[in-house]
Order: sequence, then structure tokens, then C-alpha cells
Amino acid sequence: MRKNEIKLTTKQRNELEKYRKTGVHSAKLIKRAEIILLLDSSESGKVVTFKEISKQLAVSETTITNVKKDFLASKDIKAFLKRKKRDTPPVEPKITGEVEARIIALACGEVPAGCARWTVRLIADKSVELQIVDSLSFKSVQRLLKKHNLSLT
Repeated sequence: MRKNEIKLTTKQRNELEKYRKTGVHSAKLIKRAEIILLLDSSESGKVVTFKEISKQLAVSETTITNVKKDFLASKDIKAFLKRKKRDTPPVEPKITGEVEARIIALACGEVPAGCARWTVRLIADKSVELQIVDSLSFKSVQRLLKKHNLSLT
């Protein structure tokens, strides 16, 4: 057996086939299962080249290499076919619990002089003016108020 050659057991092959054919899964994960099935040399003994797989599945050879590496590093099929959760969000949220509480308190408080009532734009501008946050869109205020079932009427 060559180094890094993929030889699936019958159970593993059946698991991948079942995953590919049944249920609702993301296209990316189904493609990963198909790549491993094509890389498997246990049944036919014939090794399919990366170029052939690339043409057949419309993926790059780099993708095939990465999928193969992920498969060899994973402990089992289930772990291999799971989406990885991000450790942290790509951008830290501006509205934390404390900021949220201060914005709600502002919205429930006294209306500024010269205004008949609070608007989401007015709350967003006032939050920046009071330095509760650096910047804030009115849509963020709208989502926040909706989340807490608050209305400005």
C-alpha cells in the first residue's frame, strides 16, 4: 500500500454512499464524500488520478488534495463529514449585552427636546453622540428593538 493511499472498508464505503444519496446535506459535504469514494482503491485496486476526479466533479486538484488530507487526519467518517464551527465570529459584534441595555434604556427614556417621539435613526445617532458605541446603523437598532418586542409607537 502506498503512503496516503485511501482504502475504505465496506462499512466506510457504505456510509459514504448513503451520505451521498440520502438526506439533506450541503453540496460541499456531498462533494467531499464523492471525492473520497473516487480516491478509494480498495474495490477495484485502480487509482483514479486527481486530474480525472477534477474533471468529473468540477473541482480543483487543490481541493482534492485538501479533502484527502482532511480525510486521512479525521478519526472517522462522521467527523470528516461535519462542518467545522468557527471559534470566533469573523467580526466582533458591536452590540454587547451592556450596549444593548443602554440602547434600550435610551429608547425607553425621555425624548430629546424638539422631537415628538424616538425613531430608530434618532436612537442610533444619539447612541453615537453619547459614545455608547463608535458607530451604529438604524437597522441594528431596529433588529435590537424587534428582538425585545419593543416598538417606538
